[in-house]
Amino acid sequence: MSVTPSSLQSGDALLIVDVQLDFCPGGALAIAAGDEVVPVLNRWIELARHAEIPVYASRDWHPAGHPSFEAQGGPWPPHCLQDSDGARFHPDLALPESTIKVTKGVRFDQDQNSAFDQTGLAQELQRHDISRIWVGGLAEEVCVAATALDARREGFEVYLINDATRPVTTAGGHEARQRLMEAGVRMSADA
Repeated sequence: MSVTPSSLQSGDALLIVDVQLDFCPGGALAIAAGDEVVPVLNRWIELARHAEIPVYASRDWHPAGHPSFEAQGGPWPPHCLQDSDGARFHPDLALPESTIKVTKGVRFDQDQNSAFDQTGLAQELQRHDISRIWVGGLAEEVCVAATALDARREGFEVYLINDATRPVTTAGGHEARQRLMEAGVRMSADA
């Protein structure tokens, strides 16, 4: 699907998932070429600004000793520790001042991969009459997929911005796209 500024309309939202330094090259849980999503997302942010649609940005914001960390039996090395440099959004990501930040991964008893997991995001979007969400960010088969699948379960029309996400592994990315398409998530081209 080719997208132009007129493709974005009232009732849409742009949701950027976890484009944080720890998920980019040099970070604690770096995704190969993770930083390549930044210029793509910046184009989408500009489209959103032009179309006057809201921008949401989720972030992992883990306390020390988070259950997702290997030392606590989780699958990941420590990453996105609260107030650390690695938890910052990528400095080249041109988030507007009006960006609504969604903080997740703060629970001491479980992980929260999805931006919808106990954050109130679905209710926030519904309150603002959002029905269609455009999603990009990191990592495709983890937090991006979880967010897109939860958005579908909440009844939103969801588009994954193909060029604005990167997987942890190529195989994981392919499997995630299959699950997303089966759930009714649509794939969109770059802006």
